[in-house]
Amino acid sequence: MKAAKKNIRHLTQEDIAIELENLGEPNFRAKQVWQWIWQKNANGFEDMTNLAKPLREKLAANFIFYKMKTATQQISTDGTIKAGFRLYDGELVEGVLIPQEDRMTACISSQVGCSLTCSFCATAKLDRKRNLHFDEIYDQVAIINHEAEKKYNKHLTNIVFMGMGEPLLNYPNVIKAIERITAEDGLGIAPKRITVSTAGIAKMIKKLGDDKVKFNLALSLHAANDQKRSKIMPINDTNSLEILKEALIYFHSKTQTRITFEYVMLGGFNDTPEDAKELAQFARAVPCKINLIEYNPIEGGIYIKSSGNTMHRFKAYLEGAKLIVNLRRSRGEDIDAACGQLAGKDVRRVVSSEPK
Repeated sequence: MKAAKKNIRHLTQEDIAIELENLGEPNFRAKQVWQWIWQKNANGFEDMTNLAKPLREKLAANFIFYKMKTATQQISTDGTIKAGFRLYDGELVEGVLIPQEDRMTACISSQVGCSLTCSFCATAKLDRKRNLHFDEIYDQVAIINHEAEKKYNKHLTNIVFMGMGEPLLNYPNVIKAIERITAEDGLGIAPKRITVSTAGIAKMIKKLGDDKVKFNLALSLHAANDQKRSKIMPINDTNSLEILKEALIYFHSKTQTRITFEYVMLGGFNDTPEDAKELAQFARAVPCKINLIEYNPIEGGIYIKSSGNTMHRFKAYLEGAKLIVNLRRSRGEDIDAACGQLAGKDVRRVVSSEPK
């Protein structure tokens, strides 16, 4: 029985050199193949035009070359672009390009669906199908970067892991993807331009510290009161605020990296003066900045946006407590591309319209 083909994108350059030698090819070809995979973003062996046709045919006969494809694309009135990406097994994930005057940000996914059940998030309504492989995460960034260059004549400046899924529950692939994204023979994006956002997996936050990662960490906090946070984020039942605080202090001690707290403002739920006071007390535990985020309505959602006046009062209180605070306005809300809306109507429509 013939051995199953290996996915060439899951091999190291050294592995490829050995494989080529076994096929009777000089191992220096491995560098050329590697460059096509990671720097030139080839879609298949046929794109590797500086390799002789017999070698390309030999590669195709012995290896698999999976590459993510763009299945859908929507453009918001504010210029935000949302893409639905087709995976090799037919699954779909979404990613977003957020253009701004001073930056181009890619919001990318780490899982197909999500195993967490945050009540204000559309992705949480989907089952988690599987983790994304590191090359699939990489592909999202490469494709979105290509769109930024094509539509806006600018390279990506920032990457946020704030799309579908919980990144720290796909730790090995997220870390390996970031290694490839930041590598000189990859996309060459600086680690400090990358932010990984977590709903709060304390032991994995500590592992990030132990691994002394160079990228930024954001905690989706949304309430600084255990009772309220557990109501909207059941993960808090096993990763309480006290446990998370300890993990964040540990992470900072290992990396000296400032934490970002993400706080979605839910009208009448977490936007009172008492909520602001609790948030200020929690945030003093580590050097941080706070992003106050407009709530974006989702299908079947039970929450409403905080008013503009409420958000400004909330911000003013935190600033009075000597904290760094930013107000984040919605981008791409009209195409369900805003924070908390991914895996909404667009993905379901594509899935439902395809033949079974």
